[in-house]
Amino acid sequence: MPFENAIYQWDEGRRRLRDAPTVRRPALERVTDQIVAELRRRLGGRFTTGELADLYEQGTDWCLDLAVAAAPEDPHAWDSGTVADAAFSRYLREASDYAGGRRIDE
Repeated sequence: MPFENAIYQWDEGRRRLRDAPTVRRPALERVTDQIVAELRRRLGGRFTTGELADLYEQGTDWCLDLAVAAAPEDPHAWDSGTVADAAFSRYLREASDYAGGRRIDE
């Protein structure tokens, strides 16, 4: 998946999380934080936007497992289009080739 397509989806997830009803936000944030922690574990310290996009392209089914474990009582928090995409968007800021809200050339 090209990075431009992935970042669009990630930004949409971030927006859905931001715009979620207040009553649902704690569970959504809890799940998103769990996915970010797993991204950190899977990608380690230094990573690039391309590596993050490659991981996303491999699939996000594993995010559902984390979501169910983190918020078993709240199926709304299992929506990967929100929580997984928001987590990838959040973790993107830590990529070695991403700064100022955009991809940089190395």
